[in-house]
Amino acid sequence: MPPQKQAANLGDIARALGVSVATVSNALSGKGRVSASLVPRVREMADRMGYVPSLAGRALRTGRTGVLGLVLPDIANPLFPQIAQAIEFAAGSAGYGTLIGDSRGDSAVQTEAIHRLVERGVDGLVVVPRRGTRISDADCPVAVIDSPSTPGNTVSADHRQGGALVGAHLAALGHRRVLLLGNNPASAVQNDRLDGMRDALSGHAEVEVLWIEPYEREREPGSLLDLAGHVAAGVTAVAAVSDLHALRAVTELHRAGHRVPEDVSVTGFDDLSWSGAITPALTTVRADMLRIATIAVSSLVRVIEGKDEAPDGFVVSTDATRVPMSLVVRQTSGPVRRTSYEETTR
Repeated sequence: MPPQKQAANLGDIARALGVSVATVSNALSGKGRVSASLVPRVREMADRMGYVPSLAGRALRTGRTGVLGLVLPDIANPLFPQIAQAIEFAAGSAGYGTLIGDSRGDSAVQTEAIHRLVERGVDGLVVVPRRGTRISDADCPVAVIDSPSTPGNTVSADHRQGGALVGAHLAALGHRRVLLLGNNPASAVQNDRLDGMRDALSGHAEVEVLWIEPYEREREPGSLLDLAGHVAAGVTAVAAVSDLHALRAVTELHRAGHRVPEDVSVTGFDDLSWSGAITPALTTVRADMLRIATIAVSSLVRVIEGKDEAPDGFVVSTDATRVPMSLVVRQTSGPVRRTSYEETTR
């Protein structure tokens, strides 16, 4: 087997250009005094020679590892791999690597994941928190992606505005009795989404909220939600706080003999990768994940590199902290079909 080619170092680049190693180092790091015309030449030569910066060397020079930590609530939830991908892309674009910690749905495990990443020397953390997680104990800058109502939040989708898009959509389709389907009453994100739906439906429809977790504590986990009973009482639309719960609603309604959307409209939230592939395709709400990730990472990096200050260890974004969401109308929502119940209650 032929010997592997050794990676180029700063000295190789300096000799190729006839400059000093210090000049090459300053040009690549963006520090020191280097002529504006020389910087692109150094970077082009570094790329051509396959130069890979040493993380250990950079850590010694700068006191930073060039690595960010990302702590997620539960990687098994299909939403969070999408967030991870967006954060990894944004971090890579800023010149940082990413280490991921999974909380497996447990706030104590999430707190421990934060401590583990800090011990490994990450320069900063992006955290999508669970209720009860001890973020303030992190001994490094932190960017929080949660709800605008969360203290110390850096950036988030505008969940209330997204909920309002759903409510306005269903009101325009003529729905006058709507069941809102949530999972966890303690979730700030879910409550923001439901509040937006209520706001937009106010004056147009009667609204009822069904929380899945408390319902299942009284029954077997995964038991039917009695959606057929709600339909019999006049409900013509089910608006869920996530695509997963919307899919559960569609499945239960089909098993009960109700057609979606002819008999009952169903909407979701998050536009998961499969939401447009199922039949019927799911009407849902989409977050601009890449913009959220870019704001979180850029805010974090500015603090790490000393360009901004973070009060109490949190990163406060100087950009818009609420990123608007968009409605994706597909096949699970449609005009209300007049029923005998509606005719007698008009």
